[in-house]
Amino acid sequence: MPAHLPSSLPDWLAYIEQVHPRAIEMGLDRVRAVQRAMGLTPSFPILTVGGTNGKGSACAMLESILHEAGYRVGCYTSPHLLRYNERIRLAREEARDDQIADALRAVEAARGDTPLTYFEFSTLAAMWLFVQQRADCAVLEVGLGGRLDAVNVFDADCAMVMSVALDHMEYLGDTREAIGREKAGIMRGGRPAVCADADPPASLTEHAREIGAQLLVQGRDFDFEAQPRQWRYRGPAGQRHGLPYPALRGRYQLGNAAACLAALDAVRAVLPVSAGDIRSGLLKTENPGRFQVLPGRPLVVLDVAHNPHAAAVLAATLRELPGKGRAIAVFGMLKDKDIAGVIGCMKDAVDEWLIADIDSPRGADASALRAALAGAAVAAPVEEYRTVDEAYRVACERARDDDKIVVFGSFYTVAAVMAARARRSDR
Repeated sequence: MPAHLPSSLPDWLAYIEQVHPRAIEMGLDRVRAVQRAMGLTPSFPILTVGGTNGKGSACAMLESILHEAGYRVGCYTSPHLLRYNERIRLAREEARDDQIADALRAVEAARGDTPLTYFEFSTLAAMWLFVQQRADCAVLEVGLGGRLDAVNVFDADCAMVMSVALDHMEYLGDTREAIGREKAGIMRGGRPAVCADADPPASLTEHAREIGAQLLVQGRDFDFEAQPRQWRYRGPAGQRHGLPYPALRGRYQLGNAAACLAALDAVRAVLPVSAGDIRSGLLKTENPGRFQVLPGRPLVVLDVAHNPHAAAVLAATLRELPGKGRAIAVFGMLKDKDIAGVIGCMKDAVDEWLIADIDSPRGADASALRAALAGAAVAAPVEEYRTVDEAYRVACERARDDDKIVVFGSFYTVAAVMAARARRSDR
């Protein structure tokens, strides 16, 4: 432990970035050792949410429904968009700076010489805070993969895998079977697990069978039916009719919502919720940056889609929006992502590309994005900008009232636009 510990949250965050020489190191031995040193064994039910895409939406829905049911819910997600505090919420309120600093101090006091990554520090701090603040339950979002993710040191009462697609292949493998095996690692024997992917890899279902997890698969064990103004759910506890569409935009959110209801069915003995709780929770769900439609004209959509699976969903959802104007993209990505795959999914949905550098060492520069667009034979106009903020400003100046501005490609891209809008509203 250093002689002088940080005091403010910004100082703590700067400190935990330096403790481990690598930003990501897969494995549970180090984080489990610190967990044991902290005596961190929560007694409340835990819902762990993994998957390539859909994790954030599912966490938001579960948090909202359980909150409406009167539970004091601890919710841990990542990454954040504007403030670190977004990652750790209790009773639907972001944790305060002093609470997070106290939690990080508790992790530091227990870790000794064990190096922890930024995410591992954060995970242990979040759970310590939930225990200290007497949460009734916790909703935990897996950071990367599942089997070796820090969140997995805590046993899930119900594990959820929202989707299995190609992403983070340098860590998880380059096939759906390999990735499915990693994501299945959050399941526990004798406990329920939910798979929202209607076509799960054989590796996932086989792992569930091998350990004796009670696996519920969408389309087999639970399902949903979209109707003009409402939707219907069928699951382990029966059927629910007349459900409102979630506040989160896009019909694909019904699949996410159905998986959440299946998980709540599976844990109803310890976390019962009513039909009214479900309706109210769906209507009050918030998840910034996931097909977030901003008020006003022209219509602005913010979406953190950064892999082909998410980009394909974004393209399909854009087509559901009313209006016949142009779609102007404000686009930036990280260079270690499948840029060509994302462009391939979006190229027919975009009429004009405003591409920008991302302010991150991992960011792809605009010239690389232009080359990828040319390689995909994109015929729409392309313009390069030094910053996402600049590209967004030009898009706003250029767009007519019936056009759409689509900001996508990375959390960094969306965060830059959100920060720019916040600065302008403060003037």
